[in-house]
Amino acid sequence: MEKSVNKLKRRVKSILTICAVLLLASTSFTSKAQVANLGVNSEQTYTLEDVIVSGAIFTDVQAVKVLADLPRGKEITIPSDRISKAIKNLWASRLFSDIQIYTVKTEGDKIWLGIEVKEMPRLGSIQRFPNLRSGEISTLKDQIDVQKGTIITENWMKNAENIIIDYYKEKGYYDAVVNISSDNDPNAPNTCTLLVDVKKGGKVKIGEIVFDEALEFPEKKLRSKLKETKRRRWYRVLKSSKLLDENLEMDKAMLTQFYNEKGYKNFRILNDSIYRIENGLLGLKLKIEEGQKFYFGDIQIFGNTKYNSDSLKNILKIKPGDEFNQSLLDSRVYSNPNGLDISSIYMDQGYLTFQAIVSETSVVGDTVDLEILLYEGKQFRVGDVTVVGNDKTNDHVIYREIRTKPGDLFSRSNIVRTQRELSNLGYFAPEGFDVQIKQNESEGTVDLTYVVAERPSDQIQLSGGFGAGRIVGTLGLSFSNFSARNMFKKDAWRPIPTGDGQKLSVQGQSNGIFFQSLSASFTEPWLGGKKPTSLSLSYSRTRVSNGEPRKDSEGNINPLLNQMRLQGGSIGIGTRLKKPDDYFLLFGNLSYQRFDLFNYSALGNVFQTGIAHNLALSGTLQRNSVSEPIYPTYGSTVKLFAKATFPYSSVRPEDFDYTSAQDKYRWVEYYKAKLTVDWYTPLTRGTDEKPPKLVLNTKVGFGFLGFYNSDIGQSPFERFYVGGVNLNQFGLDGREIIYLRGYPEESISGSGGAPLVAKYTAELRYPLSTNPQATIYTLAFAEAGNTWDTFKEFNPFQVKRSAGIGLRVFLPMFGLLGLDYGWRFDPLAPEQGGDLIEKNQLHFSIGMNIGDL
Repeated sequence: MEKSVNKLKRRVKSILTICAVLLLASTSFTSKAQVANLGVNSEQTYTLEDVIVSGAIFTDVQAVKVLADLPRGKEITIPSDRISKAIKNLWASRLFSDIQIYTVKTEGDKIWLGIEVKEMPRLGSIQRFPNLRSGEISTLKDQIDVQKGTIITENWMKNAENIIIDYYKEKGYYDAVVNISSDNDPNAPNTCTLLVDVKKGGKVKIGEIVFDEALEFPEKKLRSKLKETKRRRWYRVLKSSKLLDENLEMDKAMLTQFYNEKGYKNFRILNDSIYRIENGLLGLKLKIEEGQKFYFGDIQIFGNTKYNSDSLKNILKIKPGDEFNQSLLDSRVYSNPNGLDISSIYMDQGYLTFQAIVSETSVVGDTVDLEILLYEGKQFRVGDVTVVGNDKTNDHVIYREIRTKPGDLFSRSNIVRTQRELSNLGYFAPEGFDVQIKQNESEGTVDLTYVVAERPSDQIQLSGGFGAGRIVGTLGLSFSNFSARNMFKKDAWRPIPTGDGQKLSVQGQSNGIFFQSLSASFTEPWLGGKKPTSLSLSYSRTRVSNGEPRKDSEGNINPLLNQMRLQGGSIGIGTRLKKPDDYFLLFGNLSYQRFDLFNYSALGNVFQTGIAHNLALSGTLQRNSVSEPIYPTYGSTVKLFAKATFPYSSVRPEDFDYTSAQDKYRWVEYYKAKLTVDWYTPLTRGTDEKPPKLVLNTKVGFGFLGFYNSDIGQSPFERFYVGGVNLNQFGLDGREIIYLRGYPEESISGSGGAPLVAKYTAELRYPLSTNPQATIYTLAFAEAGNTWDTFKEFNPFQVKRSAGIGLRVFLPMFGLLGLDYGWRFDPLAPEQGGDLIEKNQLHFSIGMNIGDL
């Protein structure tokens, strides 16, 4: 049966119901609302001394008197329409089923009236919802707003039935039947019990969607434009196939937009109808009118003095003969998220009051000629700039990131950039950003107020991982908005000094006598407070062994001991560049590590006992334009990293003994380079309030470890270890761990690591919650990678592939937690287990990045 017919039938049914209720009310009023026993045969005037109310159990007596509007001490003529009006007032309250007004007594010109009422039944404490779970019962009670004391009428029960039916329709139960009945409660006068009988039936889903009069596009393509209204298919797990009116209206708007963008500017959806098909499914038919396809004609621009018309037309990038697309036109004129638009080039030059009015001048055949009338206005400069909402972060930390300075020309792009920079600090919720603009016309200035909302940014890490065959416990504290200058101020410890944007982290890891590690780091992002030059300091100390005592019973070094001791530190300087643009960052770092090895076999047979020093200088050139750190929706990161030691072998004596591992690696020498490129591409449209629903993250990375002297060869340190998801993340011997989901740990590179690596990743991300208190998103991934020992073997297309799904949960106090299920497509080397290792792997990760590449 068609939906339009159903709507008409429901409307007729509603009208008949209302008429029946009004007829019943009219009958009740004439039969039960009466003027009785007034005791007056002819019209007389009295002074009303009092009104005595009886029969009111739940209703306040004074409220009855107020409703009747029969005030004491006033003259009243009996009989008159004053009494009839009093009855009508009481009846209109819908509190009573019977109303009687009568004379109690008269004394001369004084009269006492009585009002006797019978109240509508009210709900007692008994409400029955048979065959429903407690959760459903609670939900239904909220839906119909029922509680003890609710006045129960036939109209109320009918309305409640409709509410419950609509509720179950939204859940997909189109065959739900609801019957509500009441019965007198024998335990309490004038109260009733309620029976809500719900027969849900089965869920009814959409079986087919058809388009009537669809001539220009195949139905398959049109169905793809309905984002929320989908047919039932076995492979569809992320979208339900329920028919919801709200979703259908949104999808109809999406379908209209699709046609409009293809040149069909007069496209209409005439009606929609639903019907039953086989297997009890629903069919949905959309009757459409595509109309004629139109094309852009001539576009004339008037009112422009700042820029000539040819320059503005180059920004439009619309030529005569192009498909008419209103959305494209609007974006090129008003707001283009992917490039320039006419409004932005004016508003970035101070033209705050700029306006552009687009109008059609003629439509000849299938060609639409347009006129764009510009009102440039005058240029405005930035006046006062203030910030509100930062109850934790100090003002200077925010002001140094603001790109709109007093005296500068007003710029819309600088406001957007400021919001991005504030978001990347990690201290504020992106959803809480707002900019309040106050225009001072006479002064030619505009005052800006940035509104921010603080969110927790400090983290505590308490976790357990599995490494080296044992459980590893981790306890870490990370304060991302620390204030070192307030450390000695007692009042600043709430619980720690905060607000200056410095980063302080301390972490400890241990699994008992086999492994202990302690690390600490500190970062000042604005050294000196005037320029974005950062200073980073770090220190770490680690010991790993097989648990044997250091000395044997005779006091000698225990030959059974297997141990590595590592301690080191680093100091780094970073700055933000202005060229090629100010998205570029440059970092330099000097690091030192001291390795003390004894029978340590994790590096293979290359170097097991001795002391090694790793003094290296590294540099990173990075361009970062991602929208925000937690759930980026657009932008990219390009990073070039280089690290090198001094070539010590070039200054050693010619007769240096290259056969001794201790002599070879006493001073480790190598050079290292990495290149990573990371893109975020929104696949669906978003708004300022809601980010795009679907984001594609693609990433490519390469790494290389080289040596200066062929007699020494590759360094046993700083190698790449690829495969799995290593929860340890401590890189004991300077190794660089690169994750490849779907494979066991280090199964690609082997236990000795490799000097050459390539990795490719693609992730399709879908947010479940963008709440800053708990950001959650799902993902589907495909990735590939491999390692090689020499450039001769290197082949960037000879990779190990995998795919899978995952979930990410960001909690401010714990950071990013990840769960991935991966499936590998390629076999492992025999020494890594070959086909004996299962092809599916479940991985748990902690931290923002799953490997640097």
